[in-house]
Amino acid sequence: MATPDRQLAAAQARLQALKADHEAGRIDDARYADQRRTVEHEIGELLTHAAVGTSPVRPSAGLVAVLAVVVLAVAGLGYWKTGSPSLARLGPSSADATTAAAPADPAASAAGLKQIEAMVGQLAERMKENPNDAQGWAMLARSYTVLSRFADALPAYRRASELQPPNAALLADWADAVAATQGRADNPESVSLVARALALDPKHVKGLALAGTIAYERGDFKGASAQWQKIVDQLPPGSEIAQQIQASIDEAHARSGAPPAKVAAAPPAPGSTEAKPGIAGGAVSGIVTLDPALRAKASADDSVFVFARPASGGRMPLAVLRAKVSDLPLTFRLDDSMAMAPGMTISSVPLVTVGARISKTGNAIAQAGDLAGESATAIAPGTSGIAITIGSVVGAR
Repeated sequence: MATPDRQLAAAQARLQALKADHEAGRIDDARYADQRRTVEHEIGELLTHAAVGTSPVRPSAGLVAVLAVVVLAVAGLGYWKTGSPSLARLGPSSADATTAAAPADPAASAAGLKQIEAMVGQLAERMKENPNDAQGWAMLARSYTVLSRFADALPAYRRASELQPPNAALLADWADAVAATQGRADNPESVSLVARALALDPKHVKGLALAGTIAYERGDFKGASAQWQKIVDQLPPGSEIAQQIQASIDEAHARSGAPPAKVAAAPPAPGSTEAKPGIAGGAVSGIVTLDPALRAKASADDSVFVFARPASGGRMPLAVLRAKVSDLPLTFRLDDSMAMAPGMTISSVPLVTVGARISKTGNAIAQAGDLAGESATAIAPGTSGIAITIGSVVGAR
């Protein structure tokens, strides 16, 4: 019988295959959404079982769904996506994007976080009783990563690695957590772990991402672009993530003095009438600045989320990018290639609002004390030269 860790890996692979089939037009939106929900529910049940074991107290169905999405979206993303000097500009994961700009109910958010922390605490207690459970240690390490408790994750990764045969995914996640605690991927331990991961699997996506980040931090921009290109080569041509990584490759090319490489455009889905990525009608652009009066409240490494969402109707962002305060003033472009859900693109609505938020915690959910700014009026897709000033404190009266 497959272990929980193998079942989770298989389920995640099915999600990735579904996404690739959908992006290539092989399955329609309804079938994609239905099959995705089925797999996410399965993942939620696996995660819940791993966290609570035989405990009679089980979380709500809503929490199962949240765990499924959150763990898949952010487990292991300690540094390479949020701290990398170049890949930080990639669009966030779907879980981040869904909540990056939308204000949350503080009580509900706090309650949900407490439930997750309680489940992780129960798992940690189980590991004291079962110190030789390799899958349990791996799950605990990744759970700590979800909670951004990277220092706590390190001994769990080490123990999991000691108890099972060499595993590229585990080594890459471990290297990432080390980088998160050190503030850079180019540290001796992460470098060694990444080398071990890629020796086991030369095409491992996260290992390649980290290898590129290490090269980038050393000023080896050609080496960085070469590593990231190996990721693009494995992705469906023109897919959302391929285009996002290509932007980082182009940046590295530019810094190395080489001309930017081009990525093939995505083939249109059957019957699609959406504006294509990169067309002006499906994009908004401008610059984000920080009000000097609030500069003392922000640190260079604080996260900056820039987002566009419908001017009326739902609050789910249509596009989001992530950067750091050190990047301000930030020239931004949000376009249809950053869409987080089928059909939910900038070009699909008549008007959008554009805003920016600074978060000290890097939390995708807006919290009291964050710094924010938003366009004063609704903006038509295709507009450029938008000026956003981050000039208010979230929750201040």
